[in-house]
Amino acid sequence: MLHKYRKTALIEAEQFDGSIEMARKYNIERGDTGAGYEYYLPTNEGDMAFNEGDYIATGVDGEHWAIDQDIFERTYERVD
Repeated sequence: MLHKYRKTALIEAEQFDGSIEMARKYNIERGDTGAGYEYYLPTNEGDMAFNEGDYIATGVDGEHWAIDQDIFERTYERVD
């Protein structure tokens, strides 16, 4: 039977602005894929490609991952 679930854990997130400071903070690399520049965020599952303006989330165990800006803004709401 199909059930509906809601996320109950809070995450911390900030929008990536392309700054050197944020790149250093999250160990982000920049690379050219031929379709323009993308950024790469090291995650527990390997490097994750993302773009400036996307969000970098931090989970309950301190892990980081990128979330597309549009998806983030439709899925999460600010609680502080």
